[in-house]
Amino acid sequence: MNKTDKQTVVDALTAKLAEARAIYVTDYQGLTVGRVTDLRRRLHKAGVDYVVVRNTLALRALKAAAVPGLDAHVSGPTAFALTSADAAAAAKVLTDFAKEFEKPALKAAIVDGRAVTPEQVRRMAQLPPRDVLLAELAGALQAPLAGFVGALSGLLSTFVGAVEALRAQRESAA
Repeated sequence: MNKTDKQTVVDALTAKLAEARAIYVTDYQGLTVGRVTDLRRRLHKAGVDYVVVRNTLALRALKAAAVPGLDAHVSGPTAFALTSADAAAAAKVLTDFAKEFEKPALKAAIVDGRAVTPEQVRRMAQLPPRDVLLAELAGALQAPLAGFVGALSGLLSTFVGAVEALRAQRESAA
């Protein structure tokens, strides 16, 4: 690879790192080409890029993108899983694939600018999808409001009943 090609690779990786919401650093050693291709396919369905790049170029890109804390983990066979969408979806694919094939090993991760341990990534993979979490949040917010509306409706019904009884009593007295 000549200098121009290397700089092109660094620039492309820098752009992906800068826009990524979540960065997962993995060790893909022991995976066959077929399995890496299968992993890439699964990650692509989840909106995740899986990038294998030389460590020296990866370190340059990390420095250029100002991503702290990952330099120490870029050694040996290293690949990056990058997503600007749902970080939990990427964690789920990586965790499920690792359960199935015992690879790739997760070295480190950064999610929303914060360092995350491999154990936290495994727990994040067990979370329901984002849509389900939002629906649960909406339901939790709606339940007290529905109860309040029900209480007001009951009070209003009681008040209307009392006014109607008072009207009927006055009509019978007259």
